[in-house]
Amino acid sequence: MSYKSNTSYKVQVDVDSDATRDQYKVEEGAYVTTPTGVYTVWNDSWRKIHPQGGANSGLGWCRYDDGTYTSASKLALADGIEVVLPNDADSAYRSHTGIDYYADGKVLAEFENDVYLMTIVFKMSAPNANQTYLELHFEGGNGTPYDRIRDTITFPKGNDAAHDYHGIFQYYADANFVNSGSDWRITARGGTAQIWDIIFFINKTQNYG
Repeated sequence: MSYKSNTSYKVQVDVDSDATRDQYKVEEGAYVTTPTGVYTVWNDSWRKIHPQGGANSGLGWCRYDDGTYTSASKLALADGIEVVLPNDADSAYRSHTGIDYYADGKVLAEFENDVYLMTIVFKMSAPNANQTYLELHFEGGNGTPYDRIRDTITFPKGNDAAHDYHGIFQYYADANFVNSGSDWRITARGGTAQIWDIIFFINKTQNYG
């Protein structure tokens, strides 16, 4: 006579609604499946562990289009004068409601050690393209030297010709960033310049909150 034995155990949880899950007591190690995904409690909050996406994953993206500085009203950059790269978020688009990674002129972060990708887009021109360039950098703030996140932007030939800039930057958030936010600074060097049609696109790629 042959015998069969189990070598592992399977635990199957019920599939509850998201409304029911929201009523559960938050306890470390809790595990729940709903029609929108698989959730567990970590660090005193429900975390979606599969699939990685959607409003409950802690990830998402936002796009902010400036409406002040356009082709009809360009931002003038004086030679050697640093200014905050403006964006009034006149038009905003989000992967889902309830998130914002930029507000009141500040780039925001939700939790310490979150990771983000930020894309900056604008149009630019200079009356003396051969000798003028732009310096763009993240504000350093307190603690972590975010000002090392920077770019030097040169102008192709063509005085007063419009050119497109598209830069992508990756960074993580420290405690100071979470508490105070940050901003971008831009400076014209070697001559004056103009920029307009500024767009910020911020994508949270990793959540450690």
